[in-house]
Amino acid sequence: MQDETMEAAPPVTGQALRYKVAGMDCPSCVGKIETALRRLPGASGVGLNHHSQILRLTLNEATTPRATVEATIRGLGFGVEPADAIHIAEGGESFDPTARPEPRWWQTGRGRIAILIALLVGGGCLLSWLAPGVADHAPMPAALFGLAVFGRRALRLARSGSPFSIEMLMSVATLGAFAIGEAEEAAVVVLLFAIGELLEGVAAGTARSGIRALSALVPRTALLIEGESARAVPVERLEVGQLVLVRPGDRVSADGVVEEGESDIDESPVTGESVPVAKAVGSPVFAGGINATGVLRVRVTRKASDNTIARIVQLVEEAQAARSPTARWIERFSARYTPAVIAVSVLTVLVPPLAFGGDWHSWIYRGLALLLIGCPCALVLSTPAAIASGIAAGARRGLLIKGGAALEAIGKVRTIAFDKTGTLTLGQPRVTDIVPLDGSERTLLGLAATVESGSAHPLARAILERAMADGVPLRPARDRKAVPGRAVQAVVGGRLIEVGSPRHAVERGGAGALPADTIAAFEEEGKTVAVVLADGRPIGLLALRDEPRPDAVQGIAALRGLGVRSVMLTGDNRRTGQAVARTLGLAVEAELLPEDKLRAIAGLKGQGTVAMIGDGINDGPALAAADVGIAMGGGTDVALETADAALLGNRVEGVAELVTLSRATLANIHQNVAFALGLKAVFLVTTLFGITDLWLAILADTGATIVVTLNALRLLRRNGGSLPASQPSA
Repeated sequence: MQDETMEAAPPVTGQALRYKVAGMDCPSCVGKIETALRRLPGASGVGLNHHSQILRLTLNEATTPRATVEATIRGLGFGVEPADAIHIAEGGESFDPTARPEPRWWQTGRGRIAILIALLVGGGCLLSWLAPGVADHAPMPAALFGLAVFGRRALRLARSGSPFSIEMLMSVATLGAFAIGEAEEAAVVVLLFAIGELLEGVAAGTARSGIRALSALVPRTALLIEGESARAVPVERLEVGQLVLVRPGDRVSADGVVEEGESDIDESPVTGESVPVAKAVGSPVFAGGINATGVLRVRVTRKASDNTIARIVQLVEEAQAARSPTARWIERFSARYTPAVIAVSVLTVLVPPLAFGGDWHSWIYRGLALLLIGCPCALVLSTPAAIASGIAAGARRGLLIKGGAALEAIGKVRTIAFDKTGTLTLGQPRVTDIVPLDGSERTLLGLAATVESGSAHPLARAILERAMADGVPLRPARDRKAVPGRAVQAVVGGRLIEVGSPRHAVERGGAGALPADTIAAFEEEGKTVAVVLADGRPIGLLALRDEPRPDAVQGIAALRGLGVRSVMLTGDNRRTGQAVARTLGLAVEAELLPEDKLRAIAGLKGQGTVAMIGDGINDGPALAAADVGIAMGGGTDVALETADAALLGNRVEGVAELVTLSRATLANIHQNVAFALGLKAVFLVTTLFGITDLWLAILADTGATIVVTLNALRLLRRNGGSLPASQPSA
C-alpha cells in the first residue's frame, strides 16, 4: 500500500499564452511558425490564426522560457508581441493587450529591408555608370546583404523543420548565381524577392482589414445617463444594466433594449437590412446602428467586448482560419509539388551536361531558375484568400458564414428546404378567429393561454398576446409539457387541457366531434387551426395567421433564377401549407413531425446537395441533417452560434445572396488555382528552353501571390446585381 503521508507530485505548471504575430502574408507562414514551435520542449496546443494574427499555445516555462518562443518567432523573420497571458495553474491573473496602430509599410521590418536593398541596387547601378571598371562588382553589396538576411532566415527555418521554404530556394538560387558569375542577376533576385514579400504583406493586411472594419462602426464613447444628466465615457467601461442616451444621428454605443423613446435605426452595418428598422420601448438594438430620428434611452444588455459586432468579428476570424476541403487538398498537393520541382531542377542541372555534353553554365542557370518556380506560396494562398474575402464580404452584408467548408457547400446546393413559421413567414402570427364548441370565447381563450404560457413557440406567443389584449387572466396550472410536433398540455382545474393540431385531436378522440367544414375553410385561407381539448374532448378552435415575409416571393424567385429548387417543410396542415406555398411559388411537404422532416431531408439529399433554412431553435435536427444548415437569426445568440450560416437580417432574399456569394467565391478559387498553376507551367517550359531569367522566375511566385491576393480582394467589392451590398453610413 502506498504511504498516505507521501506528498502528491506537484502538477506541471503551464501557461496559456497569446501572442500577436506580425508579418504573415500566407498560410505557409502559419505552417513555418507552427512547425518550429511544436519542436520546442514544453510547448503544446500550438494554434495560429493567419487572419487575426493571434498565436495561442500552452507553455511549461520550466522546460522552455517564454523568451525562447519569442526569439524563435523573430528568428523566422516575423514580429511578435504578447497579446495576453493567462496563468492556468496559479489562478487567473491576466492583462489586456495594448492597442497600437498598424505600422505603415515603410515602418515594418520587411519595408526597411526592401528599401535598403533597393538603395544598394540603385547605388550599384550608379557606381557602374560612374566607374565602368568595377561594374562586375557593383551589384555584390545588394546581393550579399539580401543573402545574409534571407539565408539566415532559411537556415533557421530548415533547423525548425521547414527545409523547402521559399527563403531556402531563393538563397540557393542566389548562391548559385554568384558561383556562375551572375552577381547582377543575384542582386535583382533578392530585390524582387524583398519587394514581393513587402507587397504580399500589404495585400494580406488589406484582406485582414476587410472584416475588422466592422469594429470601427462602434463608437469609442457612449453617453452614460446618471440621474438627469449624461456624460461621455469610453464604451469599454459600460456595464450591463446601465442606461445610455442615443441622440438622432448618433451610432448606438452598445447592444441593448430601448427603455424610452421611439426612432428608426439603420442596422445595415450589422444585419445587412438596408431599410431602417422602427424601434420602440422593448425593441432590441445593436451597437453600430445609426439612430435616424428620435431620442432613445437604451438599457445595456452586453458589454463592449461581447456585443454583436464583436462576436461577429470573432466568429468570422475563426471561420476564416478553418480550412476548406479545397484548401486541404491544395496543401496536400503542394507538399508533393515543391520537392518534385526541386528534383526536376537537380536533374536539369546534371542530366544535360553529363549525358549530352551540355553547357554547365547554361543548365545550372536554368536549374536555379526552376528552384525559384518551385515555391507553392501562390497556390497555397489561392483558396484561403478567396474564402477569407468571401466570408468577410458576407459578414458585411449580414450573411454570417461559419467556415470555408460551408461557403463552398452553399454554392453547390441544388435544393433548399425552408421551415415555414419564422422563416418564410414573419413569425408574428395573430389570432384571427375564436370558435368555442363548449362554453364562452373568454373561457376557451383563457384555457389555451394558460397551457401555452410555458412555450416560446410563435403560435403560443400569439395566443398569449390575444389573451392579454382581451384582458383574459391566466389560471393556475401544473404538469405542463410539450408533445413535440403535436401539442402542449397542462392540468388546469383538475382537467387535462391540450392545445394541438386537428391531426392530434383526431388521434385523441376521433373526428366526429370536430367541425371539419369550419377547419377546412380556415385552412383554405392559409390559417393555422389549433384545437383545444379537455380530457381528450374538443372544446373549441383557435385560428391563427402568420403573414409571409415581404421579400419571400422575390427571394424564392431569385433562387429559381439560380437554378435552385425550393421546398417548404412544415408541421402545419396540408391546406394551410399549400395556401402559403401557392403565394410564394414553391413546393411543400406538410403535416411533418420532427422525425418526418429528417426523412424529408434525407430524401432530398439523394437528389443533390441540400441546405435547410430554419429559425435555429426548433429546427436543430433538420439543420444538422442537411448538408448546410442556415439559421434565420436577426443577430440572436442562436443565429450566431448554431448552424453553418446565419442570415442576421432575417431576409429570405439573403439565401439567394448566400448562393451567389458562394458561387462567386468558388469561381474566384478556380481562377486563382488556374492562374497559379498556369503561370508556373509557362515559366517551367520557358525556363527549360532558356527563355526565362532568374528575375522573371522569382515573379512566378511573388508576382503570382500578389495577383491571387488582389483577385480574392475583388470579392470584398462586390456590389449590385444579385448580391446587393448595404452601404454602412460613415
